[in-house]
Amino acid sequence: MVLGSTLLSACGDTVALGSDGAETVTVGVAGNIFDVPLRVAQDQGYFSKRGLKVEFVTVTAATGMPSLQSGSLQFLNSSPTGFLGALSKGTPVVAVGVDGLGNPLGLVVSKEFAQEKGLTAKSSPDTVAKALAGSIGGSSSANTKAEAEMFLKNNHIDPGEVDWVSLASPTADKAALNEGRIDWFVTSEPLPLQIQHAGQGVVVANSRTAPEWSSDYAGYGQVVVTRKEFADEHADTVRKFAGAVRDGTAYLAKHVNDLSVVPVAKQAMPGVPDAVVQASIEEVEWPLFVDMDAPTWRKTRSFVDELGALPEGAEITTDDWTNEFVR
Repeated sequence: MVLGSTLLSACGDTVALGSDGAETVTVGVAGNIFDVPLRVAQDQGYFSKRGLKVEFVTVTAATGMPSLQSGSLQFLNSSPTGFLGALSKGTPVVAVGVDGLGNPLGLVVSKEFAQEKGLTAKSSPDTVAKALAGSIGGSSSANTKAEAEMFLKNNHIDPGEVDWVSLASPTADKAALNEGRIDWFVTSEPLPLQIQHAGQGVVVANSRTAPEWSSDYAGYGQVVVTRKEFADEHADTVRKFAGAVRDGTAYLAKHVNDLSVVPVAKQAMPGVPDAVVQASIEEVEWPLFVDMDAPTWRKTRSFVDELGALPEGAEITTDDWTNEFVR
């Protein structure tokens, strides 16, 4: 007998049932802009109305899938790269919802470089790309470097014309930019907008100006993932969770310019200035009751493959994603 709670178990999977009848589930989040729909779902009571209590656990790209596999997480808010990478290794996981589209990236140049090249936030993509030829670009991940190279190639600039400097993290990119060791770098928001907000640089390209980072080219930006076994054995729990996230995402899509969303969003981005949080929210394409479909998954897979993040021959089939839990 467990005081105050009961464990609903099935073949090793457990869901804690509190004395109030609420099921407790644990979800892995990355602490970035794509976590906002889940925070909104919690703030708006979409989880509690369905009898769920949600505990958020911050994970990394390296720890998220292993934590899901081990059962310490019931759900993972995953990038398509992480999800498709897991599928390529035969990991038995399934996507049960989508809560973000495209890639909310920012290409930020130093203030000095912007002045030297005459770049502003309104500069056209081809003007920006031409200015980057012969420059020094920072790179702290294979993915963001590949996304930067996509931008250059799509604007007829050979990435080989850039002198690339490898750095340990986006924070290291920022330090190198401020110290004048690099001219620019690409990373996910909100960091580029934070740099601009502090007057230390200028964001000269983002997912609204760079078509190759938008959902039309890149497909899904974030998906809700669980283990196939858990989905089979706890279908009702998965339905409640996926439905709440879907409602939270739809609320965000409808209230993207509503300042009341900012305090909720800051739970995912603590310490980020309000104006930057608001601008970052506006950078993302939030799906309004969007079902997943095979053509968009093919587009997403093609984008991730172009990043060089998939083993040769890795595929996604209709066995790997479902809209069953958001009906």
